[in-house]
Formats: sequence, structure tokens, C-alpha cells
Amino acid sequence: MVSARQLAQGDAALLAAVERSQRLLHRRALVAGVAGAMPVPGLDWAVDAALLSRLIPAINQHFGLTPGQIDRLDPSDRDRLQKAIAQVGTLLVGKFITQDLLLRSTRLMGLRLSTAQVARYVPLVGQAASAAIGYGAIRFLGQQHIRDCVRVVRQAGLALPPPAR
Repeated sequence: MVSARQLAQGDAALLAAVERSQRLLHRRALVAGVAGAMPVPGLDWAVDAALLSRLIPAINQHFGLTPGQIDRLDPSDRDRLQKAIAQVGTLLVGKFITQDLLLRSTRLMGLRLSTAQVARYVPLVGQAASAAIGYGAIRFLGQQHIRDCVRVVRQAGLALPPPAR
């Protein structure tokens, strides 16, 4: 699978957005991993949902793909962007993140997260495995979303917004 960095090659602004997004993703995935190690039923699911509901819009913002940023584009750029989003086939670019969107995107991770639920109850080794699965699940979804953002921006041919301070 091609990484977001590889997709962004040749575009310094796009590569910088990938780097910022991946740093953010790593920090949020670590929090998910810690929550996954806690032997409290359902805590990891709640933490994952909360993390994703904030992570996806933050990544979108790095690429100029929040609904507000898209609304500020001129109509021809907005049309090109909407076509690019449709061609890439992503659910989470340029949309307000709802619980329904998060549930649809995390169905892919259902088996992994269920395994983490069971593993958590095996002392130490199970908790470590559950933490690793939680970290990996969030990281996988985040990396996929970053790749989708890079593809959309490349396909639409739009300039990225300046980094937020």
C-alpha cells in the first residue's frame, strides 16, 4: 500500500500537512492504546469514538477539507473538490463528522476491536495486546484518512491553506 508521504512527494505543502497530521494521529492513537489497556468494559469504545470525532476534522483542517473551508472556496474550485471526493470514494472528507459516519468507518475495525475486548481480561499479556490493538485500529483508520485527503487534494489540484498557528 502506498503511504501518504509517497502520495505527497513533490509537493512541500502537502508533505507538511501529512507530517502534521501523522504527528497528531500518533498522539491520539497512543491515548487509544492506553484506554485499550484499561480493564473497564466499553471504555475503549467510548474513547475511540471521542478521539475519532475530533481527529478526523483536525486532519481535514490540515488539508483544507473541513466543511467551512470548502464553503469559502470559489464555486469552480468547490465543484472540482466535490468531484475529487466522489472519485476517491471517501466518507469522511469535507463532511461534518456524525456518529453514523464514525460507525460506518469503524465497521472495518469491528473484529479487531472485539478481539481487544476479549484479550483485555487476560492479565498483563491480554491488556498489552488490547492496548496494541486499540493503538493499531486508530492508527489504521487515521492513516487511511490521511491518504484519502492527499488523494482528494491532488486530484482537485487545490492549494492547501496555511498551517494553523
